[in-house]
Amino acid sequence: MNKIYTITKVACSAALLIALTACGNSGKDEASKVKGTGLPKAGVPTTGAPKIAYIEVDSLMTQYEFCKEYTLELTKRSENYQATINSRMQKLQNDVVAFQQKAQQGGYTPEEGQKAQARLQKQQEELQKLQEELTVKFDKEQQKYNQIMRDSIQSFLRDYNKQKGYSIILSKAGDNILYADPAMDITTDVVNGLNKRYKKK
Repeated sequence: MNKIYTITKVACSAALLIALTACGNSGKDEASKVKGTGLPKAGVPTTGAPKIAYIEVDSLMTQYEFCKEYTLELTKRSENYQATINSRMQKLQNDVVAFQQKAQQGGYTPEEGQKAQARLQKQQEELQKLQEELTVKFDKEQQKYNQIMRDSIQSFLRDYNKQKGYSIILSKAGDNILYADPAMDITTDVVNGLNKRYKKK
């Protein structure tokens, strides 16, 4: 259960990796491409190297205000859900201990013992059902926030790239890119733009 409700950077990072998609200028030089493939014709020179930039995902996650607020909100919700589960689980454990102690002391008739066991079984089933319901609810909330974040980043990059004209904007997370010229890093510019747009909402 703790594994399900533990908030790490993984979910946010995955959403950002999906959001940082290629921004191409596909309308250029169509005549120099082989029909149906998008590849240059043999012997026809291209118009120059593509303009490439990258964004540091970890920095974006820690500096983009929406992502910070989103992570905090989900963390609070996960803690609340976990507290609810822990409370119900503790009650069940206490009831089991009380049942065992009373049974050892001969405090139940056979019929009373069966009824008490049935109540404990029902409590356990209800707890399991609650765990499943909260897991589904939390997953839906996380998916909702991920989608909002992806949409906000993609929308910004579309407008941003109208002025910058990058062929590709890559996401840099960990060592997924072996080397990149720091001059191609647009993280700060993008984060500032995202936060400026977010504050206006």
